[in-house]
This record gives sequence, structure tokens and C-alpha cells, in this order.
Amino acid sequence: MAALGRLCWNLEFENSNLKETAEGGHPTDMVQPLMNQDQTMRAAELLWNTWIEERRIDAIPEAFRPATRADGYQIQRQLADVSGQATVGWKIAATSTAGQKHLQVDGPLAGRLLANRVHPDGTPIRLGNNGMRVAEAEFAFRLGHDLPPRPQPYELAEVLAVIDTLHPAIEIPDSRYNDFCIVGSPQLIADNACAHYFVLGNPTTADWRSIDLPSHAVRLLLNGTLAREGVGANVLGDPRLAMTWIANELRTHNIGLRAGEVITTGTSVVPIPIELGSDLLADFGAFGTVTTKLV
Repeated sequence: MAALGRLCWNLEFENSNLKETAEGGHPTDMVQPLMNQDQTMRAAELLWNTWIEERRIDAIPEAFRPATRADGYQIQRQLADVSGQATVGWKIAATSTAGQKHLQVDGPLAGRLLANRVHPDGTPIRLGNNGMRVAEAEFAFRLGHDLPPRPQPYELAEVLAVIDTLHPAIEIPDSRYNDFCIVGSPQLIADNACAHYFVLGNPTTADWRSIDLPSHAVRLLLNGTLAREGVGANVLGDPRLAMTWIANELRTHNIGLRAGEVITTGTSVVPIPIELGSDLLADFGAFGTVTTKLV
């Protein structure tokens, strides 16, 4: 499974061209789930138990398997409820066209960052029975104001106006499926878009708004040796565009972004294979660094 996970993520990049006040409101283009509450709760409980027991399944049973993105997000919302943890932010997965095609998904995917899975710079991360066994270097942003769901799409300028800080970050993703490359977007969304652990660096003191993020270089070091290099353009062309994407993706499912939440925009480098004992350092140049160790 570890080899399969690495293959999926490496192909994504090597083949590419490049609750709730904030969840209230009723946008006119909001997409309604097709599944009933009992079905979505059964799926949420299955995925959460699979997660905490560190095992994997082939797929959600057909009787309560999501068939639409809306169903996936409803299961994801209930998964967070079942976990007993607050949603403290969001992640974006599948940020390249080639990766979306390979994973057989119809676009990027949004997932929740659960409180107990988010850690500050330097925190060791337990590898456990992680099946994907990769690490990613990501641009993350903290919001200073809400972006509630609404009928009209958000524009880039509106999203940029509510961002408070930019942070370097490392994501250690994982999936609850044996083969996450074939289950499709509704099941991947239900599974929290492969969210697992997240390490958030300190807010940068650099004037990031005046810097060209698409061309900004990112380096990921493994055990002190340069292992990957990338740029911001690997993230939907620009991490700021990724922020606009998630605001609009969530609003159509009656979900808003809240002040204080952190949004991590997707990996800027080819994900790097990791193992027990791996030391990781993501270097974002003027924006700072973030580190972790797999234990």
C-alpha cells in the first residue's frame, strides 16, 4: 500500500503541466445531498473508526456509499462531529489536472483539519500504520475574517482581503482506503480528502502580498538532504487561486470559512516518501521554514 500511495502522488505531479454560523445561510446554487441522515452517519462512523483503528477498507459499503460530492461533504461534516474535534481549518487535495485524471476525480477536493491533528512547528508526528507514507510542503493561510456561504461566487480580491497571515506548512496525508486512486471523488471527500496530520509553521514576517507566489521556490529536505524542489505554481497555478477555489467550493455546499481557520492549499512539491525516523524541513525562503520528525 505504501508503494501504491507514493505512485499515486508522484504521478500527479510528474505528469502535470505545471456548524455552524459560518456554515449557515442558503446560497441559491447550494447542492443538496441525496443520501439520508442515517446513511451518511453510518458512513461517517465507519470512516472514523477505520481512521482511529489505523486500518483500511476497499470502499464504503454500497448501501451507504456516497454518489455525489454533496453526499461526500455531508459525510465529512458528520465525521468531524463523530470525532468530537473542532474543525480548525481546511486542506485542498488533487491540485493538478493530471492528478485529478489519475485519481478519477472531477476537480480538487476539500477536507477538514481536525483540532487534534494540527500541530505547531517542530512537533514530532507519529507515523503509525500510515499507508501513503509521504510528506508534502504547502503554503497555508490563516483567515482574519469569515467568508460565509452566499449566492454569488467569491472573487480573488475578496478572498485576499480576509487573509491575515501566510505560513509554511507540512502535511502528512493518509487514506482510509486500500486503493485511494480508484474510489472516486465522493468517497475521497467523505474520507476528509486524505487528511491525517498537519504541521503549521510560524506566520511569515515577509511582505508576502508583494511577492509573486507562483514563482516562489519551495525546498523539502529529508534528513538534512535536499529531496524535492517546487514552486507555488504547482498549487492550482497559484496558492491564492486555490484559496478562491475552496471558498467557492464550500459555499455551494452551504459551508463557510471562519476567521481564525487555517487553509492549506496543496503540495508545492512532488510528495516525498517517508519512513520511521525521517527528519523533514520545508524551506520557503523568505517565508520561513517548518520542521517535523516521524516517530
